[in-house]
Amino acid sequence: MTRYALATISVDGGAKTAAMVLGDEVATLDNLVAAQGNTAIAPGTTLMALLEDWDGLLPVLDAIAAGAEAANGIDWHAADAVHYHPPVEPRQIFCTGANYRTHVVHLTIDTNSGPEGLEGDELRKWAEKMMDDRLANGDPYVFTKPLCTLAGANDTLVLPKVTTKPDWELELAVVIGKEAYQVSVEDAMDYVAGYAMVNDVSARDLIPRTDYKLLGSDWLRGKGMAGFLPFGPYIVPASFIPDPYDLGIRLSVEGKLMQNETTGDMMFDIARQIEYITRYAKLLPGDIICTGSPAGNGTHYNRFLRDGDLMVGEIDGLGAQRIRCVAEGSGA
Repeated sequence: MTRYALATISVDGGAKTAAMVLGDEVATLDNLVAAQGNTAIAPGTTLMALLEDWDGLLPVLDAIAAGAEAANGIDWHAADAVHYHPPVEPRQIFCTGANYRTHVVHLTIDTNSGPEGLEGDELRKWAEKMMDDRLANGDPYVFTKPLCTLAGANDTLVLPKVTTKPDWELELAVVIGKEAYQVSVEDAMDYVAGYAMVNDVSARDLIPRTDYKLLGSDWLRGKGMAGFLPFGPYIVPASFIPDPYDLGIRLSVEGKLMQNETTGDMMFDIARQIEYITRYAKLLPGDIICTGSPAGNGTHYNRFLRDGDLMVGEIDGLGAQRIRCVAEGSGA
């Protein structure tokens, strides 16, 4: 089967359009459909429309990819020469927090948030046992992000004036391919259309509520600002990611590698996350689940995003993001 990905692109400032990425080249879906005389996908079809009928149209997309090399009249573009928009505009964005073992252990130690009197190796052992107990007896911890956080894979990230500690969290995202409600763990993966990359940008200093500590975490101000979820560059159908727990995740800031982990450190797996979310909420086609971020965030290094920083994120098989950071009001 020919491997491909699906994107929403624009070329030379033109209109947004669905596209198919094959290797180092990309062509609009309309162009591919017309060149092959395919009538199953209408002109102007968006990625969201594809996901609304994912099971029915996936074989059509597979056939289009397989016939692309031999087709005439296809206007190919270099994959790195187009502008990538968020692949889809989901109706809901769910994020699973504290879902990578090493990440949580590091956060516990870095913020000294364990029982009073514990430090060093004792605090580490306590944190590790806490994670083991939580995985055995607990549930995923899920919150939502506003749609205004969506940004393209290479869009500029504006660092708001209201935060002094903007941080990165590169994550594997799951894209839902059909409506899901009260789904069992055993059936959960049937609802996954594909995978993508997101960066769950966070204002670390704004997450804890200090005016009334019993309120806990404030995800609106901590993670909900405009552009705080670069998404893409594209969606890779699930059939091309045989093991979503064997993907390398790497993120560098100004050339220094900060995150270098694998999805194998994920605690609650994707099926558990889908089962938990759909226990209470209904997932819709095109919705995304951000499955948690591995160790190596700015909190660990006491180094946060600054004006002019270049973030480069990669997940095996899912492309790359290149994001320049600009301070709000800098005029850049």
